[in-house]
Amino acid sequence: MKTNAIRILESKCIPHSVVEYSVDEDHIDAISVANKIGFEPERVFKTLVTRNEKNEINVFLIPGNYELDLKKASNASGFKKIEMIKVAEIQPLTGYIRGGCSPIGMKKNYPTFIDNSAEMFDNIAVSAGLRGIQIILSPNDLTQLVNGIYADLI
Repeated sequence: MKTNAIRILESKCIPHSVVEYSVDEDHIDAISVANKIGFEPERVFKTLVTRNEKNEINVFLIPGNYELDLKKASNASGFKKIEMIKVAEIQPLTGYIRGGCSPIGMKKNYPTFIDNSAEMFDNIAVSAGLRGIQIILSPNDLTQLVNGIYADLI
């Protein structure tokens, strides 16, 4: 199965691999995904979408076994206040659904921040844009592709 995110990687000749796994609607969290694909949870990065006090959208990628530190997210993005968007807003803003939100190929190029722990790994996993598919790629390639910024987020 090819998603938009996979097509984008292929069109830009960015090295990656794709891992598919069975989806259980009750277990779509990053730790469950890590267990299914045989990765450590700290290498499966979840994509979180937030809104700042100016109503602007920011995207944060953090390891699956951590929570986003909103104060650190605010500092990284340069805003006073960051809050998670409502689940119902994910698809209209990104084009993706909860549990299948990829940082690659969103409807708009939102400012994207990637926890600096990603730099410790040769490759990490991110959603391919559908539940049941992960993309494995270099964190540096991902950062360049999404114009991301490494930051302390957890």
